[in-house]
Amino acid sequence: MTAKRLTLPAPAKLNLMLHILGRREDGYHELQTLFQFLDYGDELTFVVRDDGVIQLHTAFEGVPHDSNLIVKAAKKLQEQSGCALGIDIWIDKILPMGGGIGGGSSNAATTLLGLNHLWQLGWDEDRLATLGLTLGADVPVFVRGHAAFAEGVGEKLTPVDPEEPWYVVLVPQVSVSTAEIFSDPLLTRNSPPIKVRPVPKGNSRNDCLPVVARRYPDVRNALNLLGKFTEAKLTGTGSCVFGGFPNKAEADKVSALLTETLTGFVAKGSNVSMLHRKLQSLL
Repeated sequence: MTAKRLTLPAPAKLNLMLHILGRREDGYHELQTLFQFLDYGDELTFVVRDDGVIQLHTAFEGVPHDSNLIVKAAKKLQEQSGCALGIDIWIDKILPMGGGIGGGSSNAATTLLGLNHLWQLGWDEDRLATLGLTLGADVPVFVRGHAAFAEGVGEKLTPVDPEEPWYVVLVPQVSVSTAEIFSDPLLTRNSPPIKVRPVPKGNSRNDCLPVVARRYPDVRNALNLLGKFTEAKLTGTGSCVFGGFPNKAEADKVSALLTETLTGFVAKGSNVSMLHRKLQSLL
């Protein structure tokens, strides 16, 4: 009997480094970044319907239904596959919007992979990733589900296996505008390119950090507080701030001290996303 219902995770990601090499003629920026997943994220539940309707039942404040990346992903897959089935979708949302940990992109990728399974489309990873790129530059890495060194606008992916520490992630209560950061005249845009092998360690800076810290005092405060215990980094264009620890006990200890005044969580870094581990278990 074909499955009609499926619940899947949509994991967070971190940018362990982010270098901006220059601006292209089309306005996008050439960059190099290192993606790693967290064993922490949203959860989406899908129920197949026979009438072709796509319905997201969880409202997002300030985001119209048809503008949500989850709905866009489902509709694009339905259109391009010619599938006559529809879907009901619910989401247990814990990842912040505008946090730099990939919430929207991860939701879109989970939708593509989940519906490919439920609708029995048989699309391969390459085809899903190509469709995902039309939804956002970060969607393909979630579709592929392996830690990766990314180049271009983030779409050229090379699988890598960095260390998998425990992370403390702080979530300042601000939403950072990516467009605003990338248009800032003081943003570094001339970082020299680095090689993917070996996995970058010494060049772990984020070129967006100085601009974000200057514009957003709450992010600057989180960086300063976490920086008392470990190297504090910014993921993406923020607002989330993170630092690595060798074990859960140390991460929990620091998190307990900082989350008295700040929102945050502890999560394990993972080079294979929990979405892909769940899908493998269904085979």
